[in-house]
Amino acid sequence: MAKKKSKVLRITLVKSPIGYSKRQKGTVRALGLRRINHTVEQQDTPVIRGMIDKVSHLVQVEE
Repeated sequence: MAKKKSKVLRITLVKSPIGYSKRQKGTVRALGLRRINHTVEQQDTPVIRGMIDKVSHLVQVEE
């Protein structure tokens, strides 16, 4: 069985989570984002996609 090369998502925090719920702040931190304009690369998995959906108003995603 051949392994598929997993996609990488570039996630950038574009809006501050200040003023949003602790849950959303925690999701931003769990994605590895620390400050505005900070960009991280994460594997494209259903878990990461779900986290992005929950804070989509705070982040920008490039595939």
